[in-house]
Amino acid sequence: MITILNDNFSQLNELLHEKTFSKIFILVDENTHEYCLPILLGNMETDLGFEILEIEAGEEMKNIQTANQLWEILTEMKADRKALIINLGGGVITDMGGFVASTYKRGIQFINIPTTLLSMCDASIGGKTGIDLMHYKNMVGTFAFPEQIFIYPKFLETLPFKELRSGFAEMLKHGLIADKAHWNQLIQIHKLDVEAVTPHIQTSMDIKQDVVEKDFHESNIRKTLNFGHTIGHAVESLCLQQGNPILHGEAVAMGMISEAHLAYLENLISEDDAKAIIENIQRYYPYLDISDFKDEDITALLLNDKKNTDSKINFSLLSSIGSCTYDHQCSQKNILDSLHFYRKLNDA
Repeated sequence: MITILNDNFSQLNELLHEKTFSKIFILVDENTHEYCLPILLGNMETDLGFEILEIEAGEEMKNIQTANQLWEILTEMKADRKALIINLGGGVITDMGGFVASTYKRGIQFINIPTTLLSMCDASIGGKTGIDLMHYKNMVGTFAFPEQIFIYPKFLETLPFKELRSGFAEMLKHGLIADKAHWNQLIQIHKLDVEAVTPHIQTSMDIKQDVVEKDFHESNIRKTLNFGHTIGHAVESLCLQQGNPILHGEAVAMGMISEAHLAYLENLISEDDAKAIIENIQRYYPYLDISDFKDEDITALLLNDKKNTDSKINFSLLSSIGSCTYDHQCSQKNILDSLHFYRKLNDA
């Protein structure tokens, strides 16, 4: 269940009073510790003891070493199976915290309180948890629903612009795959800021939640949420491998541009639709330089994508603005042409 918090966090406090927890652990990074934790603690009402678990910020911390450290801390602090983890942060915190909670003692309860637009509209919703393996994104994880997701939109006011823009990519994706009206409303935003984005968050969350409820274990329609992520994740992984990580939404925006062109090459959408999608995404996102990445490096990562079967790359591609296919296998030529198309955009 997703709940929009009021200013005194009464819904969270009601849950803490109703449920029987033995102890609370609050997972943060240094940014949410500074900007968001004081707000949470100032409004949280409970007689339970709590501990703060802090990790460094950044995708590079989403690994088995960090998970192991958190498991050890929970063990040293004698966390039992009635303990609760509150994940206060962006996608890394909700992914990591959910993974640690769902595996510690075979599963303890957790709550997600996302603090970034990306996490509010995407990462915290859907019951996917995970960590990266080497430079492969979300390669190890579980399906585990949080006890509750609480959204406090005012946390967005603490975000740098790049983080807000990163989350906006997932909102655009939700419109493109499932709701043309949502897409049309979003592309009317001329100045990307908290005030402009906030009225559209609920719709974006509802789209993600609706898809997840239809297909929790990603057997069919949930795969459409991966539009833009097949190529986007490959580029994100290469950047991570080079020690030059980029924001997830930047990679997804690049992936959506490439995969929109790929959908056109595969005769799934018209050239006009592809052009409109690409030009609108370009309005919000700067060109991402992938000139250092060889085609074979990108395709090697595409072949290792989690959606693949029988060593064949499965794409989720648009069939129109507002609808998406999945398990679509493209010609190698068209995949490479879509990458070359993106590289040439910088020359335009």
